[in-house]
This record gives sequence, C-alpha cells and structure tokens, in this order.
Amino acid sequence: MVWAYPEGNTIIWLAIIFGLLYTVYLYRFYLINKKLEVKKHRIFIKMILRLAYFILFIVAFAGPSIGTSLKEIKEEGKDIFIAVDLSQSMNATDIGPSRLQRVKFELKNLTKRLAGDRIGLIIFSSEAFVQCPLTFDQNVLQLHIDGLNTGLVPNQGTDINAPLQMALSKFQSDERPETNSRSVILISDGEDFGDNFRTIIDDLNNSGIKIFSLGIGTSQGSSIPRGNSVIMDPATNQPAISRLETSNLKYLAAQTEGGYFEISDEVQETSDLIAAIERQEGSVTGSRMVEASANKYFYFLLAALCLALIDMVLPLRTINL
Repeated sequence: MVWAYPEGNTIIWLAIIFGLLYTVYLYRFYLINKKLEVKKHRIFIKMILRLAYFILFIVAFAGPSIGTSLKEIKEEGKDIFIAVDLSQSMNATDIGPSRLQRVKFELKNLTKRLAGDRIGLIIFSSEAFVQCPLTFDQNVLQLHIDGLNTGLVPNQGTDINAPLQMALSKFQSDERPETNSRSVILISDGEDFGDNFRTIIDDLNNSGIKIFSLGIGTSQGSSIPRGNSVIMDPATNQPAISRLETSNLKYLAAQTEGGYFEISDEVQETSDLIAAIERQEGSVTGSRMVEASANKYFYFLLAALCLALIDMVLPLRTINL
C-alpha cells in the first residue's frame, strides 16, 4: 500500500489529541460509576466503536493507494530567448519605480512560470549581446535578471534588428534536435527602431520563430533621469520625453504569428503573455516512468462516516435509570 501523505508527525499529533480527549471522556464515566450503576460492557462497546472510526479517519487522511502500475510521463519544453531593451529610455519613470525595474520584477515571475522551458537572455540597445545562453537553470537566470541595467550596453539609439539576428543565429546553431516551439519575447518601449528589422521577418518565419512583444511605458511618457538631472533634447533644449510606441512592436508580433502585450498605466498583460507562451506546442525533451496507483481514501472515509453516524444516531445507553 502506498500513502499519498505519509506525514508521520501530523498523524501522531492527531492520535495524541484523540487520546487525551477520550481519556477525559472515560474519566468522566469513571466518576459517574462511583455513584451510579454503569454497564461497563456498553462503555467498552462505545470505546471500540469510536476508536474504530477514528482510525478509519486517520487512514483516509493519509491517502492510501492500493495497487501500482508503471506510467510513462513525457516532459515537454520550449526554447525562449528574452530580449530586453536597455536603452536610456528604459530608465523613464512613467511606470514606477522605472520601466526597467518593473521589467525586472515581471521577468522574475515570468521565468518561474516557465521553469520547464529553456530560457536565454539577450540585452540590446544599439548593439546586442547574449547575457545568458539557453538554460533550464532558474538560479542563473535570476542572477542575470537582477543585474540588468542600462550601463551594460552602448547607448547610441535602439537597433531592434540586432537582438532578433542574435536570437535567430543562436537558434540555428543549437545542437539540440528540432523543437516545435522557438520564441523571442521582445521587451521594449518601442522607440527608435528604424526599418532595418523588417528584412529579418522572412528568416524568422522560415525558422518557425514567433515574436511575442511586450511594450513597456505610457502614451503620455515621462522624462529620462540621468544622475541628478534628466536627458535633454538637443533640438528643443528641453527635457526629452520618452513615450511608448506600439506600432513596430505590434507589426513584428503580427508578422510572425506571435502576440503583442503591454504594461502601461491602463493595462497589465504579463499574465496574458505567459498564457500565450504556455499554449505553444513544445517538443519532447525527455520521458520517465513513474508508479501510478489509485487513491482509495474514499472507502475508508465512507466507513468512518457510517460508524460515526451510528454512534450519533443510535447511542448506547450506559446508565440504568
């Protein structure tokens, strides 16, 4: 017999509590026996009855499973590169405490939800770099996410083609067998893309790579902090205002059959992004055989309830009147 919840301490404490309560119950009848004539064999019957359904309740609580069989469990996974924009505009504070800090918070939750998948991290601005290769190691991913800041990459504009080309190259050079699901989660405020990224769309589609873009920012935007001041717009000599630009992010997602999601003052769609990724068909990364058995707790529970009902509805008289 296999037990679903073999927590010995819990069962021991339940037995101790029952024993103490029932000792009080028996002591009460002992005091009565000094003054009244008590049918001792009836007390014994009640004790056996209650002890029986208490034991049955404990057995049901432990979740007994009878009989075993081997069952094959297939493990499926996806390959996902997360490309994070680290241009200066990601320091804007229209989403508190800043766009980048909010991205780091959301990424920690996202990677935990996708723990069964291989995830890599690409950082970019005017250039792109692989911060973390595809890995199942959650601890390594969390360390790299904690260290994200806009000083990690050159900041001379935003070239969206660079991270997409980087992800495409890494997927194509991967020595793993062909996977059913390869995706890029592109996180950016959408500014300063230009048009050179459009040439890579056919290559992404031919390789079966979907783009799930996550826009971060608001339509009103905000200034961009730099030290104790803000970044100035040289054309107007006024503080530069960074706003969320969604058109290119939506275009990339639509052209690769992915999806566009947003974090702004109006919508919080990180959970929708995770759901969309989870719906993608993954490839079989391995299999294992496990023992499967049917939990039979219900029969023990039913027997215990029947005995308890008999004890309550048809009590045995223990005192002669």
